[in-house]
Amino acid sequence: MKKIIFTLALGLFVLTGCDNQNNAENAAQTASEQSAFSENKIYFFYSNYCPHCHEAQKYINAKHPKIELSMVNVENAGGYKLLLQAVNEYKIQGNQIGTPLLLIGKNYLMGWAPEYETQFENYVQPFVK
Repeated sequence: MKKIIFTLALGLFVLTGCDNQNNAENAAQTASEQSAFSENKIYFFYSNYCPHCHEAQKYINAKHPKIELSMVNVENAGGYKLLLQAVNEYKIQGNQIGTPLLLIGKNYLMGWAPEYETQFENYVQPFVK
């Protein structure tokens, strides 16, 4: 897990760079124009080898079988790129980067443990049909 976190953090620093012109242009855009993520979806960033990802998905499938998740595998280039966009957009600190990452509307959960279940339930209420 530490290797994954370190690799993700390193990738974030390399890809964000220090391009002042791009930063100024991005600041001028509104958040909705920049967003790669719909507030009407739940994004589940995972790794095939992450036991916490499997625990989170098992919990969600058992408690909310009708909720649709947009699954994003961070082990492929496109998924990793989306993860970095999520980290940037949701202002997730570098030492917190890992899987699973759940984007739920304007909220996020990084990681999974039984004590996260209540917070997940609070965030997911608008998506329960």
